[in-house]
Amino acid sequence: MDKVIFIELGTGIDLHGQDVTKAAVRAVKNAIHHNSMPGLRAMLPGNSLHNMKVRVKLAVPCDKEQLDVEQVKAVLPYGEVTVELMDGGMLTTSGVVLEDKNDKNDLIYVVNASVEVGY
Repeated sequence: MDKVIFIELGTGIDLHGQDVTKAAVRAVKNAIHHNSMPGLRAMLPGNSLHNMKVRVKLAVPCDKEQLDVEQVKAVLPYGEVTVELMDGGMLTTSGVVLEDKNDKNDLIYVVNASVEVGY
């Protein structure tokens, strides 16, 4: 990506079920769902959203090999999306294991996301 137009940050949490993909998807949605970029198309080559490049960085506390990157990419409807995983985020405990929520243990997964848009 040669030109970065904006960067947004988000946090996603999976309280029960220990699903790192669910937390990552929520982090990306949190980063992008409070934005409106009405002039973005005019900044992109060819005035096309398909020429946009989106770089997602995810700080993940564990289970990186279980994270479904394609589900994360699916949250972003336009452009060429790349996803980079790194150590980070947080594991903390809820103190409760709920079998009906598919808990394997009492861990809460927290993932942080940085979403960069440019061309």
